[in-house]
Amino acid sequence: MFSFSDLFQWDRFITPTIIKTFYWLVIALICLFGLSGIFSGLAAMAISPFGGFLVLLSSIASVVVGIVFSRIVAELILIVFRINEHLGAIRDQGSGMR
Repeated sequence: MFSFSDLFQWDRFITPTIIKTFYWLVIALICLFGLSGIFSGLAAMAISPFGGFLVLLSSIASVVVGIVFSRIVAELILIVFRINEHLGAIRDQGSGMR
């Protein structure tokens, strides 16, 4: 993790450690909205069976797509920070050769 002193120093990024927490929060929100959509679809089936079934299927599909999309976004953010670390290592190796 990170310590309180890391907030005031710019030697280390705190985003790579925090992004995992945000990812799990997003997953929890996606699941809650998905459950809400599923219950709405089940309630709508009493009025219109076909319409409720479509709402049910779209809720399940959006949960799956939301989870995959949030994972992709989290990995893209982590890739940017990893590229920065690797470029710093390459820069340090190059400066030692001169």
